[in-house]
Amino acid sequence: MTKPETPSLPKATPPSQTQGQAAETDAITEPVTDSAAEPVTDRAADPVTDASNPATDASTSPEPETGHLKWIFSALILAMLMASLGQTVLATALPTIVGELDGVEHMAWVITAFILASTVMMPVYGKLGDMFGRKPLFIFAIIAFVIGSGLGGAADSMSQLIGARVIQGLGGGGLMILSQATIADVVPARERGRYMGVMGGVFAFSSVAGPLLGGWLTDGPGWRWTLWMNVPLGVLALIGIVMLLKLPPREPEARGRIDVWGMALLGVATTAVVLVATWGGGEYAWTSPMILGLLGALVISGLLFTWIEHRTPEPILPLMLFRSRNFVLTMVAGLITGVAMFGALGYMPTYLQMVTGYTPAQAGLLMIPMMGTLLVASIIVGRRVSKSGRYKKTMVIGSVITALGLGLLSTVSADSPVILECLYLGVLGLGLGCTMQLLTLVAQNSFALRHVGTATAGQNYFRQVGATLGSAVIGSLFASRLTEMLTERLPADAAGGVGANSLTPELVRGLPDPIYTVVVESYNEALVPLFLWMVPLALIATVMLLFVEEKPLATTLER
Repeated sequence: MTKPETPSLPKATPPSQTQGQAAETDAITEPVTDSAAEPVTDRAADPVTDASNPATDASTSPEPETGHLKWIFSALILAMLMASLGQTVLATALPTIVGELDGVEHMAWVITAFILASTVMMPVYGKLGDMFGRKPLFIFAIIAFVIGSGLGGAADSMSQLIGARVIQGLGGGGLMILSQATIADVVPARERGRYMGVMGGVFAFSSVAGPLLGGWLTDGPGWRWTLWMNVPLGVLALIGIVMLLKLPPREPEARGRIDVWGMALLGVATTAVVLVATWGGGEYAWTSPMILGLLGALVISGLLFTWIEHRTPEPILPLMLFRSRNFVLTMVAGLITGVAMFGALGYMPTYLQMVTGYTPAQAGLLMIPMMGTLLVASIIVGRRVSKSGRYKKTMVIGSVITALGLGLLSTVSADSPVILECLYLGVLGLGLGCTMQLLTLVAQNSFALRHVGTATAGQNYFRQVGATLGSAVIGSLFASRLTEMLTERLPADAAGGVGANSLTPELVRGLPDPIYTVVVESYNEALVPLFLWMVPLALIATVMLLFVEEKPLATTLER
């Protein structure tokens, strides 16, 4: 195998999520008359959807004026864009960062730390938003995100960078949850599909723009600007939320005592899960005191959490959520979707740089097929659901396509044509786009409006747990397999005195051909087989979605 010349790719403009957005928002005032779904106006009588309210008469609230809705939606899109960029912008910069800071063994934590912190905070933001209103929480989330970005850009070590990413994630989790929950405050479920589709498109757009921007900044002023750029963007988002976001006030009776113990125990349990997944079998043996202690902490905190949630007046994650079959099924499917998406999204740019020889910016361009199909599928599916009211078949088909995409990626070799890799990524994106946003919509439609923030947070929490596990497990296995292969195959000082932990794309491209071949093949063999291991998970998600009950989508807002 000979080292390829550094390829030159044509410049591409990332797809825009804004096309047709004005027409989408204008359509909110149109009545829904399609007979495919029966209008639902009273769900308070359902003991599952509103277990705390014995009344059978549900009050409804008219939708806001179209002009006001446009401003609200614009503010939410800005916040969602900032949060989603925080998850993706470091993907192409990661090889350079770990090489410069000498920490490939901690590579997974740069991504995992952000996702873990945002995951722990999601139920907190969801419940507090239902109790006290979403706008103050939005402001806090943006400020935390900006502070974490500034500290991360100034980091001099991997430990400092990981700590800054934790702070960044504390804010990022709020931006994602509050954006989706606020849409449910102002748009009925039947029409919400098109808005959720656009939000999914925003995430897809940022998933393309993030790696592209991260690669461009890494090649130009330096990787630190991938974090510092969030400071001006955060200021713009803060102005938008303060000036534009105007929501109905919360009812006084909706307020209650904050579930502090529930929040703390949920954080302990989530952290234990991620640490076991990250360290087990790698840094620590599965029978080591550290792993056994974490498993014990997980079991104890989980039992205590369940006990407290059963008795507290305002639980952070109410157990009544789990009496809804649709919520449980979409929860499991969402967790698996998170594993698949972030397992691929987090490490494919690194693979493309190290194995194919592309620069960080070019590796970002090569992710366009995955995010382009995700964007288009998400928007089209959202429009179709709003028109027809049908969603189950689309979710099932999307889950099957996701499994197919993962299986195709597992067949890639170091000599595979790049066009083939892009095609397989496009298949994976298509499957995710047909499924991801509908899972949240189904969860929201299962509960009354005053619980929609908690339901949204619960569904996203488990999806993010999947994302955290995907990043942690795939990253840990990838890093340990890679380190082992390079240690076995490379002679001492083969890379010009630079150890396996400090390899960067530039250094790899400058290696002699025999050494270059060993490094490239090691990267390929360390990552690609892991995609095949995720295929059974995607098929399990398909089976789960087959049992979803296709309930009619509500056409009015209940207060």
